[in-house]
Amino acid sequence: QVQLVESGGGLVQAGGSLRLSCAASGRTFSRYAMGWFRQAPGKEREFVSAITWSGGNTLNADSVKGRFTISRDNSKNTVYLQMNSLKPEDTAVYYCAATPGTYGRGMGSYDYWGQGTQVTVSS
Repeated sequence: QVQLVESGGGLVQAGGSLRLSCAASGRTFSRYAMGWFRQAPGKEREFVSAITWSGGNTLNADSVKGRFTISRDNSKNTVYLQMNSLKPEDTAVYYCAATPGTYGRGMGSYDYWGQGTQVTVSS
């Protein structure tokens, strides 16, 4: 069982940066691949970024490539999402998710979810 708590969201102007954190409970965090998803008002939840248990491989949605970076610190049971050059269309609730299996872009790949943190980008 893994419990996830996101933090770091807020209001930022377009072009600004935010770093989201996702703290995980449990001793086996390092065995889980992690992902970030987001859901804008009236839209379906979509994939943003994912990282393997070791941090050696990452995936990113085309819409965030070159702007967002996912990383993890297994000694702190935390995964991060550094978001730069933010755009109004990045406004959404951001969720982190965990899977003991193979990481991927699909929501169905993930077994555990956090409650989300709001990111609002003003123009």
